[in-house]
Amino acid sequence: MNPDFLVTHSGGFHADEVLSSVILTRLFPQARVVRSRSPEWITPNTDRIIYDVGGAYDAEVGIFDHHQRGAPLRDDGQPYSSFGLIWKHYGRDYLIATGIPAAHVEALHASFDLSFVLPIDLTDNGALSPSGPLAGLTLPALLETLKPVFDDTDPDADDRRFQDAVSIARSFVEAKIAQSASKLRAETLVLEAIARTGQGRVLELPMGMPFRPAIVKAGADHLLFVVHPREKDWCVTGIRRGDEGFELRADLPAAWAGLTNHDLEAVSGVAGATFCHNGRFVAAAKTREAALAMAELAVEEAVGSGQQVA
Repeated sequence: MNPDFLVTHSGGFHADEVLSSVILTRLFPQARVVRSRSPEWITPNTDRIIYDVGGAYDAEVGIFDHHQRGAPLRDDGQPYSSFGLIWKHYGRDYLIATGIPAAHVEALHASFDLSFVLPIDLTDNGALSPSGPLAGLTLPALLETLKPVFDDTDPDADDRRFQDAVSIARSFVEAKIAQSASKLRAETLVLEAIARTGQGRVLELPMGMPFRPAIVKAGADHLLFVVHPREKDWCVTGIRRGDEGFELRADLPAAWAGLTNHDLEAVSGVAGATFCHNGRFVAAAKTREAALAMAELAVEEAVGSGQQVA
């Protein structure tokens, strides 16, 4: 399908059709967005994709609503919004269009669905209701603040503000996907480094990058520290035990805590040691050799003191 029109409802807007529009306008930039509830527009036709309006879900004829009786559910019984339906059918094409490598499309499609699309679906359907001080700062709530105020009499205000919302939402979608894609690229690099390291306790990476998910995926429970270059120096960092919290598999030596430059060199015995955080989770050195030396000393102390790896 190469539609001439992307049709959603007129009036007030919500996150689901705004985010659906982000996906569809990227795939079909030549198509005109039409916001209407008129029967002539919300009736399926070969020249259009209809979403969040129309009272039906039929991907073959290009209509993706979720307000009707018998609305579509995910395999686990959770409800779709129009965004979930559009992502289900067009998300992979969107990722390909944005340059995601074919080998990463399925994984990224699934992770974005779980972390970004599903919360929008649940909120739109009333199955999830954010509460507390941050409730008004969720993406759906923030997008709705872009609606025209009640006494704005401009007849084009709704459509104008809808386009503003799509533009803003596009930035969040693109940024989230870029971050997720970078994590997949990092995973490849980290897994290669783990293979090179073997049973060593110190993992050396070519640059700073997310490393813990790949370490967990590889089952590399023996690793205690990671070393990598930064702009002007080298970093030694610990590895968190869990997804949440700050407990490490091993801390840097207590004697280093809070020291810098000559003081740290004197205590550690490593020329070029420049910094150790008081929390003992990260340290820095002038050179690769100094960073690796610090990491090995930290390993010796951790193993000698009986700290457990996992």
